[in-house]
Amino acid sequence: MPDKTAVKVATATGEPMPAVAATDAGPAPAKARSLWSDAWHDLRRNPLFLISAVLIVFLLVMSIWPGLFTSASPRDADLAKHYLGKPNWGHFFAPDWLGYDVQGRSIYARVVYGARASISVGVGVTICVTVLGTIIGMIAGYFGGWTDTLLSRLTDIFLGIPFLLGALVVLNSFTDRTVIVVILALAFLGWTQIARVARGAVITIKQADYVVAAKALGASTSRILFRHILPNALAPIIVVATIALGGYIAAEATLSFLGVGLGDTAVSWGGDVARGREQLRIAPHTLIIPSVMVSITVLSFLMFGDAVRNALDPKLR
Repeated sequence: MPDKTAVKVATATGEPMPAVAATDAGPAPAKARSLWSDAWHDLRRNPLFLISAVLIVFLLVMSIWPGLFTSASPRDADLAKHYLGKPNWGHFFAPDWLGYDVQGRSIYARVVYGARASISVGVGVTICVTVLGTIIGMIAGYFGGWTDTLLSRLTDIFLGIPFLLGALVVLNSFTDRTVIVVILALAFLGWTQIARVARGAVITIKQADYVVAAKALGASTSRILFRHILPNALAPIIVVATIALGGYIAAEATLSFLGVGLGDTAVSWGGDVARGREQLRIAPHTLIIPSVMVSITVLSFLMFGDAVRNALDPKLR
């Protein structure tokens, strides 16, 4: 409303009165947030997510650019340094910071470079199983009928195979077990969970009004699947994939520990744990240090996945 004093002055001088708004509209209503923006709003305030995200970024940088953390080579061996110097806490990030192994190799350098193999396998397997499982689940859930029956029974067959036992059998048939071979072997057995999640999400979403309207307007099957159904089915798929990533890193370390993972020439935490087991009484740090790195990495991805699940699942709010 205009000021009363201004009205009186305007009347006395014969000037026109100021315009008065008919109604007071008030503040504009806040725009509703989407699922993703709402999830990001919650994640930024979740200490569990922030801590795990910082650890994951640190591990990713260490795996991509190991030269930023050490100038030593993980394969340079000097038998004169055989178990020389237990962990030297006074020389942080120096080659002798964590001591040397039985062959005189810097344990710190091997910890830094071992992150590349473990994280590469975990990320690679997660990408493969997410793509493969999502495609199979979408086809089964959308078409239904005999297609759904056939793909569901195929999924049940792979679910009946113990994951680590099946990986042992598959990898044992290869003489040269590189990172690519390990990724493909684990992805061959690990796509089933995401396929079932994607199938359930598609069965629910395909009954929505916007999908029915797209069909009525003559949209192609590929357009309906990838433009209308997939974006709305991504949330549960991302949650499962994020949580599973830590499990694949642990699986690679377990297989390398059993001698059927990455080859002996590869620098990996699981291989160092297997070699450190033989010197547990003499030099326990050769076993403990890579084991702790595996645990920290797996725990970081599990905490990250739990935080994402809590943010994307409305039932857990």
